[in-house]
Amino acid sequence: MEEELKCPVCGSLFREPIILPCSHNVCLPCARTIAVQTPESEQHLPPLLHSRGPAPPAAAPGAGPGAGPGAGPGAGPGAAAGSAACLDSESAAGGGGGGDHADKLSLHSETDSGYGSYTPSLKSPNGVRVLPLVPAPPGAAAASRGAGPASSSLTCPQCHRSASLDQRGLRGFQRNRLLEAIVQRYQQGRAAAAAAAKCQLCDRSPPEPAAVLCEQCEVLYCAACQLRCHPARGPFAKHRLAPPPAHPGAPGGGGDGGGGKGAGGGRKLPTCAEHDLENYSMYCVSCRSPVCYQCLEEGKHNKHDVKALGAMWKQHKAQLSQALNGVSDKAKEAKEFLVQLKNLLQQIQENGLDYEACLVAQCDALVDALTRQKAKLLTKVTKEREHKLKVVWDQINHCTLKLRQSTGLMEYCLEVIKENDPSGFLQISDALIKRVQVSQEQWVKGALEPKVSAEFDLTLDSEPLLQSIHQLDFIQMKCRVPPVPLLQLEKCCTRNNSVTLAWRMPPLSHNPVEGYILELDDGDGGQFREVYVGKETLCTIDGLHFNSTYNARVKAFNSSGVGPYSKTVILQTSDVAWFTFDPSSAHRDIVLSNDNQTATCNSYDDRVVLGTAAFSKGVHYWELHVDRYDNHPDPAFGIARINVVKDMMLGKDDKAWAMYVDNNRSWFMHCNSHTNRTEGGVSKGATVGVLLDLNKHNLTFYINGQQQGPPAFENIEGVFMPALSLNRNVQVTLHTGLEVPQSVKQPKLPNN
Repeated sequence: MEEELKCPVCGSLFREPIILPCSHNVCLPCARTIAVQTPESEQHLPPLLHSRGPAPPAAAPGAGPGAGPGAGPGAGPGAAAGSAACLDSESAAGGGGGGDHADKLSLHSETDSGYGSYTPSLKSPNGVRVLPLVPAPPGAAAASRGAGPASSSLTCPQCHRSASLDQRGLRGFQRNRLLEAIVQRYQQGRAAAAAAAKCQLCDRSPPEPAAVLCEQCEVLYCAACQLRCHPARGPFAKHRLAPPPAHPGAPGGGGDGGGGKGAGGGRKLPTCAEHDLENYSMYCVSCRSPVCYQCLEEGKHNKHDVKALGAMWKQHKAQLSQALNGVSDKAKEAKEFLVQLKNLLQQIQENGLDYEACLVAQCDALVDALTRQKAKLLTKVTKEREHKLKVVWDQINHCTLKLRQSTGLMEYCLEVIKENDPSGFLQISDALIKRVQVSQEQWVKGALEPKVSAEFDLTLDSEPLLQSIHQLDFIQMKCRVPPVPLLQLEKCCTRNNSVTLAWRMPPLSHNPVEGYILELDDGDGGQFREVYVGKETLCTIDGLHFNSTYNARVKAFNSSGVGPYSKTVILQTSDVAWFTFDPSSAHRDIVLSNDNQTATCNSYDDRVVLGTAAFSKGVHYWELHVDRYDNHPDPAFGIARINVVKDMMLGKDDKAWAMYVDNNRSWFMHCNSHTNRTEGGVSKGATVGVLLDLNKHNLTFYINGQQQGPPAFENIEGVFMPALSLNRNVQVTLHTGLEVPQSVKQPKLPNN
C-alpha cells in the first residue's frame, strides 16, 4: 500500500495532498514546484470548464489556515517565497475576470493543447521532471501587469493533463483529507512496527540499531553496514537514504509534516471549499462532489440533482467493495500464477540439470563407442601388419635357402669345370647338368617378386562420421511430445461386457496433440493391444469377456512422437450377462415388445432372432418364459453365430446349436441332424433355461428347472450369441442377468 501513499513528484509520503481535476493526488508543496506561470498575452489554452461559483471574498489579514489567500501558517513551507506566493493569492488582478474567469481549469493533454508541461532541469526520485523555482527578474511583475493578468497552469505528473488555475491558485483544489488521514495512520503504524528497527545486514548478534533506511532498496542499515554495503556513489548515488521510521525526523514519520497535525485529537470535519464555515451535508450527482447547504441555496448546484451525503457514502462504499471483490479474485489468480511461475523456475532448474546430465551421458556414450571402435580398427591393422610381416619373413627364409643351395651348387660346378680329367668329368657331368637345370627351374617367374606390398589396403572413411560430429546439435523442434494424459476415473465405467474410458490432457499443456492410442490387455493379464486410435477423449469397447478384469492405459502422440503412458486403470466387467433381443439383426417377421425382451412372429414359418450379447469365455445362463403356445409349434432355443440363416428353424445350418421342443418331447439339432430325443415338452407358462459353459465348452438345456437330457453339445468353441426361432403360434419373454444354477437335478434319460 505504501506506493499508493507516495507523491509522484517527491517520492515521499503525501503532505497536504490535493486532488487534481484528473482525480490524481499531489502534495501541496510539490504542486507549487511544478506549477508554471504564463503571462496572459502568451496563453493559448482556452478554458474548458465554467466557473465553479463566485469567488470567495478576500480574507482578512491574519485569517486561519485554509482561509484563502493569506500567508497563514497552513500554507506550508515556502508559501510566501518567490513566484510560489502568487499561486495561493487571491489578488484583485487575479479576480478581474469575474465569474467566467473565476475557474480556468481546462484539462488538456500535451499533444492536444500544444502545452509542454515540463522543461526538464531537475528530476525527482520517482522519475518525474519538475521545474525549479526561479525568482522573477526585476521588473517582470510590472511588465506582466502591463501585458495583462498572469495565468498559472499545472500538469499532472501521472497522466500529463494540464489544468489552468483560477484566481484562488492551488487553494482552489480540494484537500484530500481522507488520504491525509490514511497517511497519518500508516505513519503511526509503521513507526510502532519499527520502534526497535535493527540493521538487516549486520553480522553481529544481536544486530546494531538501524541508522538509515533506503527507500528504494527498502533495507535498514546501521552506520557501518551503510558505508560498506550502500556507499553514496555509483548506482546508489540516486537512492534516498532516510532515518528509520521510528525516528522523529524521518520522512513521513509523524514529525512536522502535514499529516502529523492533530494526531492526538479527533479528526476535524471537512468544510466546504466554497464556504469555509459550512460542513458538507449533500452530494451533487451532476458534479460528483460533496456540497454544503449554502452551495445548494446560492451556488451553481442549486438546480443540480443532489442526494444525502450519508446515503451516497454508503452507496459508493458498496460499489467500491463490489469492485474490490473482482480485484481480490484477480489478486488470488495472480498469487496462484506466481506460485505456478515459481514452480516453473524450479522445474526449469531441475530440467536443466537433467538435460546437462543427459548430454554428458550421451557424449560419453559416443566417446566410449568411438574408443571401442578404435580398438577394433587397431586390432585389424595389427593383424594385417603381422600377416604381411609373416609372409615377407617366410619369403626371405625360402629365398635365402634357395640362394644358399644355388650358390653352393654353382661353386661346386665351377670347381668341377676346373678339373682336367675328361673321363672323371663325363662321369658326373650329366647329373650336374640336370641339377643345374632343376635349380634354375626352381626360380620360376614371380619367385623373385614380393608376395605382399608394403602398402596397407585399409582405408578408414571417417569423413561421414566427422561430418555427423560437426552437425551434432539439439533438435530444435517446434513442439515436444505430448505429456501424460490424465484418466478421468469419475467417467470410466463398465456395463455388461463393455467398458467406457475417458481422459484429458493436463492443464497448461502447450504441446499440441494429434491423437490418442488406447490399449487394453486380454483380461488375463496378457499383453496390451491397441483398441482405439483417434482424436476423441472418450471411448467405449464392446464385446469383452464377462466376469473379467481388464487393464487399460492411454498415451498421446503428435508429429514429434509418442508421449508416455498414463496410469493403468483396472476395469471389471459384469459377472452375469444382461441383454435383450437384437432388433437390428432379427428377421423382418419377428415382432419385439417389452423393451425388446418379448418376441413373437408374424409368419407361420420359423424365424430367427439373436440376443445383443456375444460370449466367448465364461459360464452364462439365461431363461425364456413361454407366454403363449398354440397349435403345438416347435420353437427352438440355443446359440448361434452372428451369420446364422434367419429364415428357417434354428439348428438346420452349421451356424447354430439348438434344442427344438413340442408339447411332448425335445430334440437337439445342429447341421439339420436330430439327436437325443427326450420326453417332456413345453406349454404355456413353461420356462426353458440355456446354460452355456465355455470353460468346459458344452451347452446344456433345462425345462422348468430340470436338465433336459445330457449336455446337448460338447467341444464348441468360438463366439456365440443367444438365439431363438419361433413362428406366430409362440410368444416368449427373455430373462437375463441370472446366476448360474448351483444344483442340477438328475437329467431325464433320452429315449432310443
